[in-house]
Amino acid sequence: MSINTILHATRTLGRAGLSVTAIGLGGGWLGYTGGDTIDYDAGVATVLRALELGVNLIDTSPAYMRGESERIIGMALREWFARGHPRQSVVISTKTGTRPDSAGDYSAEATRRSVELSLRALGVNTIDVLHIHDPKDIEPALQPGGALDALKALRAQGVIRAIGLGVRNLAFHRRCIETGDFDVSLTYGDYNLLCQDAAADLLPLAQARGVGILNGMAVMYGLLGGDDPREVVRQNRRQFAPALVERAYQLWQWAGARGVDVLALNLQFCVRRGWVASTLVGASRPAEIEADVRAFAQTLTPDLWRAFEADFPELSAI
Repeated sequence: MSINTILHATRTLGRAGLSVTAIGLGGGWLGYTGGDTIDYDAGVATVLRALELGVNLIDTSPAYMRGESERIIGMALREWFARGHPRQSVVISTKTGTRPDSAGDYSAEATRRSVELSLRALGVNTIDVLHIHDPKDIEPALQPGGALDALKALRAQGVIRAIGLGVRNLAFHRRCIETGDFDVSLTYGDYNLLCQDAAADLLPLAQARGVGILNGMAVMYGLLGGDDPREVVRQNRRQFAPALVERAYQLWQWAGARGVDVLALNLQFCVRRGWVASTLVGASRPAEIEADVRAFAQTLTPDLWRAFEADFPELSAI
């Protein structure tokens, strides 16, 4: 499967009608150095490399990289557009509700202000997808005078093209889909080789209602990134459930024994059923997005998938 086949065969992101590549670049790690500094040049180069490779979706948030992710993307987009690429060559997705100076404020007023600041940081006049981000309680955002009211008005004005929800809580996604006002759901950590909770009812519901799915955190903090998961755990500050690490190790061994990168197995698993329009991969440097694209383009034969389904029957129909 060639890179061109994978990335240039775009999918429709729900009823918003946006065409997105099967991989999207997540902006949560752009320019990350492991310390207190941000490498802006590396962040910009990562965005540009993703676009050069054919990735057309960039997802970010005012909360990412201590509030600098949007600005890094804006710097990259200025260079991209200066090269002669049109605005419609990029699908931009960002969020409201977690901006560092107004985190947790899901009022219409705060939402309008957040969108205004995002437009300024990104250097564009429109945002393709605007997500309500990580609310602890979804109802304030949906009530009159809440974030949804502001986003509906901005969509009507053409300032944004689609309204989304980005949160881990699957019940919140179902609640928003059922309003009929949401175009996109960004679920994360719940549809990959280690966790398939979103497949139980969210993904079929979204498909039935014409709501597009973005799939975040698919690499599960590196457990499915291609390296030995036990080594990932040793180098990671996060705490992982031992059963999760053991499962990741089992998958890593299975893939390695067949000459396959578990990253390729995971990323391609995420799109096999057609529920997901785009899987978001985080990258801090160009080499990382290049590795993700290579993994997505690695040929996984029908025989390999048959062997996978025989050895992991619980995943075969998900």
